[in-house]
Amino acid sequence: MTIDEVMKTIQDEGITQVDLKTTDIWGRWHHVTLANTYFSEKTFVEGVGFDASNLGYANVVSSDLLMVPDPSTAFIEDLDGQKLLSMICDVYNVDNGKYSPLDPRTILRSAISSISDVAENAMLAPEYEFHIFNSAKFQISHNQVSYEVDAEEGFWNSNSKGEYFIDKKGGYEQVPPFDTMAKVRGAIVDELLKLGVPVKYHHHEVGTCQVEIELSFAEALRAADYAMLVKYVARNVAKKMGYVVSFMPKPLYDEAGNGMHVHQYLVKNGVNIFTGEALFGLSNMALSYIAGILTHGKSIMAFTNPSTNSYRRLTPGFEAPTSAVFGLGNRTAAIRIPAYVKDPAQRRIEFRTIDAMTNPYLGFAAMVLAGVDGIRRNLDPVSLGYGPIEESAEGKGEMLATSLREACQALVEDHAYLTVFPQPLIDNWVEKKTKEDLQVARVPSAEEFKLYFDL
Repeated sequence: MTIDEVMKTIQDEGITQVDLKTTDIWGRWHHVTLANTYFSEKTFVEGVGFDASNLGYANVVSSDLLMVPDPSTAFIEDLDGQKLLSMICDVYNVDNGKYSPLDPRTILRSAISSISDVAENAMLAPEYEFHIFNSAKFQISHNQVSYEVDAEEGFWNSNSKGEYFIDKKGGYEQVPPFDTMAKVRGAIVDELLKLGVPVKYHHHEVGTCQVEIELSFAEALRAADYAMLVKYVARNVAKKMGYVVSFMPKPLYDEAGNGMHVHQYLVKNGVNIFTGEALFGLSNMALSYIAGILTHGKSIMAFTNPSTNSYRRLTPGFEAPTSAVFGLGNRTAAIRIPAYVKDPAQRRIEFRTIDAMTNPYLGFAAMVLAGVDGIRRNLDPVSLGYGPIEESAEGKGEMLATSLREACQALVEDHAYLTVFPQPLIDNWVEKKTKEDLQVARVPSAEEFKLYFDL
């Protein structure tokens, strides 16, 4: 929508309140709701002030920033019977009325502008994997550390549920009645389609109560907006239906984890520049892009896999990649070249390491900048030893980061390619994520009791 269309929609639809959503540094939405009598065309210029210290942007001494709505993101939502017009906001400085350099949306927008010598945009198509539980609860206290999730189709309920449950790691594209998530997944997709999100397909995934929704290609900034919207819609629709959703990479022990594989290619003059006559039908530019991502693989992960739980998914023995390699149709590689793509206009690569804990604006920006750095340096993934790998990639090539702390240390040592990332943001990110790693390490686990209690 344009500004005029937003104002007309508010009037025509009888909207009484306008909801403004903005993304904090870490990747969570926050919102403020304005009465329509307080909202006007001036809001698109003057914005709405907020305390940025609570969103990771600034300290309490200099914490005033502005959220300015982007009219092109407008959508109507029904929030428990209340009709709202919602918009995603950019963050502006109050002193000069310009984008805040710490704003994640601004960083991604700047990243795309900075690669104009190579491409005009990056086209991204993420796959969203997540779990839908009937219940989830957790507790940490001095004498008790526990969590429990449950799902009606869980194989652990076979003694009480009879035939209709998903066996361990046996859920891939199951059909009803075994696929008990079909109805809620379909309701999530229906809502996304109403909001204009380009859903490609959805299905049950390998794990118990694990599902996937895949989107069609969109320009990078819009793809990141969709990532925020997918999480928001999935959680709200599931809640209404009596379920709870988690995008955690590894919520269940010894079951398939949740990635957020991102299919991608670059566009120049409206043409896919990853198409060529080099290896696997890719261009030399695409191969250099692969080399850039793998060369910076560990430091990228501080943004693309920014939780301690991310590294419980990235363990040997599963499809999740643990080595900086690429291959044709190889789901154990960090970068897979989809073998089923025959149309040259759709030629692409798939980055499989990333998960949904990422702030999509920062994760996508880091990924694209790393790839373009490889193009500018004319890196060759084959001569660098990144593949191609035809067999299992486990144990092949250089290991990716195995912990959040290792990824953060790599970011400290390797971030020159993140040309539009302000140094204060990188410093703040490393500090907070290192503290998270230490915080999790301080909590005893049940496995430690099993291993060490009787020593």
